[in-house]
Amino acid sequence: MDPMDTAANDHGRTGDGEPRPRVLVAGATGYIGGRLVPLLLGAGYRVRCLARDPGRLRDQPWAGRVETVKGDVTRPDTLPDAFEDVDVLYYLVHALGTGRDFEETDRRAALAVGRAAKAAGLRRIVYLGGLAPRQVPERALSPHLRSRAEVGRILLDSGVPTAQLRAAVIIGSGSASFEMLRYLTERLPVMVTPSWVSTRIQPIAVRDVLRLLLAAAELPPEVSRSFDIGGPDVLTYRQMMIRYAAAARLPRRLILPVPVLTPALSSLWVGLVTPVPSGIARPLVESLRYEVICRERDIARYAPTPPEGLIGFDEAVRLALKRVRDADVATRWSSASLPGAPSDPLPSDPDWSGGSLYEDRRELSVDAPAERLWRVVEGIGGENGWYSFPLAWSVRGAMDRLVGGVGLRRGRRDPHTLRVGDSLDFWRVEALEQGHILRLRAEMRLPGLAWLELTVTPEGPSRATYRQRALFHPHGLAGHAYWWGVAPFHAAVFGGMARNIAERAERAEGTDSSPSGV
Repeated sequence: MDPMDTAANDHGRTGDGEPRPRVLVAGATGYIGGRLVPLLLGAGYRVRCLARDPGRLRDQPWAGRVETVKGDVTRPDTLPDAFEDVDVLYYLVHALGTGRDFEETDRRAALAVGRAAKAAGLRRIVYLGGLAPRQVPERALSPHLRSRAEVGRILLDSGVPTAQLRAAVIIGSGSASFEMLRYLTERLPVMVTPSWVSTRIQPIAVRDVLRLLLAAAELPPEVSRSFDIGGPDVLTYRQMMIRYAAAARLPRRLILPVPVLTPALSSLWVGLVTPVPSGIARPLVESLRYEVICRERDIARYAPTPPEGLIGFDEAVRLALKRVRDADVATRWSSASLPGAPSDPLPSDPDWSGGSLYEDRRELSVDAPAERLWRVVEGIGGENGWYSFPLAWSVRGAMDRLVGGVGLRRGRRDPHTLRVGDSLDFWRVEALEQGHILRLRAEMRLPGLAWLELTVTPEGPSRATYRQRALFHPHGLAGHAYWWGVAPFHAAVFGGMARNIAERAERAEGTDSSPSGV
């Protein structure tokens, strides 16, 4: 059975009725940890999470199914309680991005964790490290790879059987390496790039990483070693950018490598082009000058490859982009529950992950009951109009029809009420919570995906708060240019819409508040 699809196993018990092992996840708030925890729960493990700030796990859908312990891997005195009655430790902590001394922080944390694990009698440590070239001495590696290698060595020397899984670029929404690839490719149709774009890399899909991490908990006790893990493709960074562009349906990128851009200079260039923090981007860029290819596939002895094989680069990218391409609202701003696949973005992912998402936000306090304000909101569009700058809406509709779009001609099914799936001019009702939320998805021709969300919240018997958010997920450079090209008109269009909706509700005084094309 594929562990990615495993359901909860008899409330955490094995087939003979014995409790499943208890696992401690250090790094549950991170990219891999946040995706691994629900899989461990689904496989029947009892899960404890170690966090410096347990409150960061409070909103996770699985928070009520795990035990959360406050602790800090750099403070040995906080670890004994967390390690008590634990069988397996998943160590998914890395100090990358915390400052120049991240190597020393990683070293101290690994030493403290190794000693605590040994003292508590753990039977297994599982660590996700970085794939490094074997022919390069550890001391000559980049700080990022050197630190990953040192942490793995410390844990292997701890006296507790340790499995270090060493991965290169992980392909999945939220992975720092993947996000850097995403932003560089989407924002630059023509790139003058450093020579490291010719370096060969063996990327791996996040689904395969999680599958192997899950299997590592059950390794035989005599197995204590490093394993190289990678996908089926070996590609240069240049090839990854070209194939990402194809998967994202972008025009083919022109990539011109030049030898003058050193890793230090190119990390500054990456910082200008992408929102990935420089404290993360620079160490990653410095590591790209090394060829990182698996030299062995020994992990397959203990975690057999699925019949369908490892996930290739193109499929991994497709999975990472699927949620947005299918016009499902990005979980970063939606109130959606936990996504259904490890490739999907999580609400706990960093703000810079998941691709660009532009937002225009408006909020007004309205001197009218929520019910009256909602009637105005639900009456938007069609013959009723869009409450602001009618000429701009008419021009936008005409432009849409010129390029083969639907324009404003569809109108609406009913002048007063809406339901999910209704067409509304060049929008579609994607979500509707009666009296509270109306979310529209744009069906006009755009270089990206757009949504308009209107929310009404009661603030007493005669007052309500109106919130309005216009969001745009750009597609390629044209999408970014489009957003900034129309941004000067947002105050008139979206600002005017918010003000006029509020004023219409305040003037209605309990009468039928069907709007007009204000």
